[in-house]
Amino acid sequence: MAPHSARPDLSDEDRGCVRLVLAVPIGILTLLSAYFCWTALTIEPQGVWDIPAHRGIELSCFVTVVFGVALVALWLPRSVRRVISWTWVAPGAVLGIVAAVRWTFAA
Repeated sequence: MAPHSARPDLSDEDRGCVRLVLAVPIGILTLLSAYFCWTALTIEPQGVWDIPAHRGIELSCFVTVVFGVALVALWLPRSVRRVISWTWVAPGAVLGIVAAVRWTFAA
């Protein structure tokens, strides 16, 4: 009798399919993160009185951080980590960190 494994063995073919399915939300979240981080970094208030620009920076930073957290949360389950490496999620996480720093110093 062969030993019975509790974990299902994913063949390379199955892993490729799972990667493709997970690549869609990861890619979309990363692109959206990049866009909102770019807007947060490029908006320049004309002065202290420019409240709409400050609110735009804050909103862009908030959305970028939320998308970065969503990417990491999507990657955290063990079943996903077995198929998707950290390098897929790292750009979105770094963008979230950049946005958090911008948000902190956006005064």
